[in-house]
Amino acid sequence: MSTWKTLMLQDSTSPLMEQLSYFHDHALMILVIITVLVGQLLMSLFFNKYTHRYLLEGQSIEIIWTILPTITLIFIAIPSLRLIYILDEVNNPTLTIKAIGHQWYWSYEYSDFKNIEFDSYMIPTNDIKLTNFRLLDVDNRITVPFESNIRMLVTAADVIHSWTIPSLGIKIDATPGRLNQISFSSNRSGLFYGQCSEICGANHSFMPIVLESISPKFFSKWIIKMIE
Repeated sequence: MSTWKTLMLQDSTSPLMEQLSYFHDHALMILVIITVLVGQLLMSLFFNKYTHRYLLEGQSIEIIWTILPTITLIFIAIPSLRLIYILDEVNNPTLTIKAIGHQWYWSYEYSDFKNIEFDSYMIPTNDIKLTNFRLLDVDNRITVPFESNIRMLVTAADVIHSWTIPSLGIKIDATPGRLNQISFSSNRSGLFYGQCSEICGANHSFMPIVLESISPKFFSKWIIKMIE
């Protein structure tokens, strides 16, 4: 979870977020190399009194500074397109959960089971305990088994919302009248926090998301408890 002093990405909780972190480092390395090279070239131009008499009409240098940026963009585009394809892929989900955005709370339905529906409201500041996070904890958490392929179906009942959990690498719009889907897999147990990432009204900042990842054994017991 990110804190007030955290400047980097959150720790990866899913294979998707790991790939996003790798791509971030890959793109940042290319940008640093470009910045250093351009900076060195500018410094040499400022402090060098000599000029190249063929520089204004040099076909070779124009070819070079056209081909090099093209090659650089290819090195960025190929892993980016691959990652976009992986993020959109939904195959053989173990569990399907439907999330519905409201002003200003989330409601969830476990489509694979009967009668498992609940609303998830932020815990008011007056009711939080010492173990809760202010403005981030909810009264009903989403519970999923770890190391399982989870499919989220996301929509909204009123305005556009966005269902987001940064440590899982998930961000998907909740659009009224439209059903969007995304899949993820958590590789460890824990509590993972998120918030609505689309400005949806006055209380936009007060509809957090909390996902609890537990073992499949305890998830089965939770399902039985919810059905009863």
